[in-house]
Amino acid sequence: MLETNAKKNTIKNIVFDFGDIFIDLDKLASMRLIHEEFPEFTLNQDIINTNNEYEKGIISTTNFIESYKKSLPNISDERLKDIWNAIILKIPTHRLAFIEELSQKGNYELFLLSNTNELHIEQVIKNNGLKSYHRFKNCFNKFYLSHEIKFRKPNRDIFEFVLNDNNIIPGETLFIDDTLEHINTAKQMGFHTWNLIPGKEDITELFSKDYPFKD
Repeated sequence: MLETNAKKNTIKNIVFDFGDIFIDLDKLASMRLIHEEFPEFTLNQDIINTNNEYEKGIISTTNFIESYKKSLPNISDERLKDIWNAIILKIPTHRLAFIEELSQKGNYELFLLSNTNELHIEQVIKNNGLKSYHRFKNCFNKFYLSHEIKFRKPNRDIFEFVLNDNNIIPGETLFIDDTLEHINTAKQMGFHTWNLIPGKEDITELFSKDYPFKD
């Protein structure tokens, strides 16, 4: 649900998540594949910490792979990459067309803010093609990937980074994400928010009659 009492002209900036907002994900794919090959694998706190460090660019892809191989004996680097990247699907053409049209109109400053990592972005490009990826990326005023900027959602510092880097304020900014934890941080900071529910809502509905403002 999009939560804002704002009229259209009070929203100057829109910050979008990437996964399941624009690009489709199979969020259970990696764990499903791991458990097929390694039934005893457990996602413990050490592994969660490794994932978070990789998303923040604190550890390299090489160190990330080596860390996982301690829990997945005899797995090859390439098989591990395939399993890790199984979550990544494609950007549907109707969503690419939507963000291109919104960018061309120029009514809002547009930002992408994604928790991601080097391997996933490589897979995004592989699945969608470099040309389509650049078409998508070029729609945004700024394109923030967690592993490049060394911050990750839901921490406040990543939102503060975007605000300060662009001299914008939360009260004039709409944040769209499918993860409630991320939405809650943004809401506490004064952002307008839309906790989009994948499969029930689509980003292309942003300016439909069901929401408080139309384009």
